[in-house]
Amino acid sequence: MAESAEDLYARIVEQVGADGHLPMTPAQGWDVFPWEVVDGAMVPKVLAPPLAVEAPREGDPGGKACTTCDASSGRTPKTLLWENDDWILRPVARGGLPLILMLETKEHVDFTDLDDDQAAELGRLSLWVARIMESLDGIGRTHVMRIGDGSAHLHIWFVGRPERFGGILGSFAVEYDDMLPQTPLDPWLADQRTVARKLAQHDGRALI
Repeated sequence: MAESAEDLYARIVEQVGADGHLPMTPAQGWDVFPWEVVDGAMVPKVLAPPLAVEAPREGDPGGKACTTCDASSGRTPKTLLWENDDWILRPVARGGLPLILMLETKEHVDFTDLDDDQAAELGRLSLWVARIMESLDGIGRTHVMRIGDGSAHLHIWFVGRPERFGGILGSFAVEYDDMLPQTPLDPWLADQRTVARKLAQHDGRALI
């Protein structure tokens, strides 16, 4: 069971005070962070001119090796929550949001490489995972995203945001994972077990 909104708010106040600011997201140091402070005002960065070609992603020809496919990357079945013959579900590292999960293909394919049967299976699995996550206590809504600029291996994000926080909504909710105090371990693990068990009632096998 994820912690309540009141419990999360109490931990925020304990860390920074009722009127305190959360720590700035590490994304401010990324090249792709779109804003900077100039003369005390936050303004959009000046865009660099286009590259000659798209930069290769992890898993692209000419790019770094695909860590999802690479057994030496350190991923073991113990880090997985669920699998069927073609897909795996795993947790993203514990941060400040209640739960973030990643659905990936076992085969090295990208989103646009899926055939009609794989696409239909992705639709079913995505709906099941989102429904299950939104049924968990403390999760207000689950955002489902495919970004795809970092890795050529298909990975779908399921971002569970805390309920009843009017300032943690939409695409910016993801940034709060790095800014909120870290979610307690026990409810984080319990929610993973619940998702794996309930998803296995539809298809595949729970691994935790």
